[in-house]
Amino acid sequence: MDIHDMARLARTYEVKKFYVVTPLEDQQGLVARILGHWTEGYGATYNCHRKDALGLVAVSNSLEHAAQEMTLAEGERPLLVATDASWHEDKRISYEGLRAVIHGEQKAVSLLFGTAWGLAPAVYGCADFILDPVCGRGDYNHLSVRSAAAIILDRLAGGA
Repeated sequence: MDIHDMARLARTYEVKKFYVVTPLEDQQGLVARILGHWTEGYGATYNCHRKDALGLVAVSNSLEHAAQEMTLAEGERPLLVATDASWHEDKRISYEGLRAVIHGEQKAVSLLFGTAWGLAPAVYGCADFILDPVCGRGDYNHLSVRSAAAIILDRLAGGA
């Protein structure tokens, strides 16, 4: 569970909402307990910065449900952009291309990150685009989701 780090990343880059999507009820419960501790419990008074960041987090049992909530909030269906450590020619979008969509068209975008073995194969079928991978200097390409997400958000929304 990278909730704390991902939430702080989202808050730093002014992401409107960070969804944790899992159909597993035990994981939904764990996320709810973590959020409760840091937004309502002792943690809320202990670390107000973490409370602020974790206030962006919502739990959803499916990508479809999260996309429906985003559509209601934004007034339009967001573009679903999957991320992966591998190259995909089908539905491929570069960082430059996605920045143009985000900044030029002012389009709502939802970045989809997976953990462990990545996103479920069905997610790639639902995605509008698949973002180019983060590549280092060599052939080793196994970043943690929090590292990859930080690099990706900085490339898309960073000030430099």
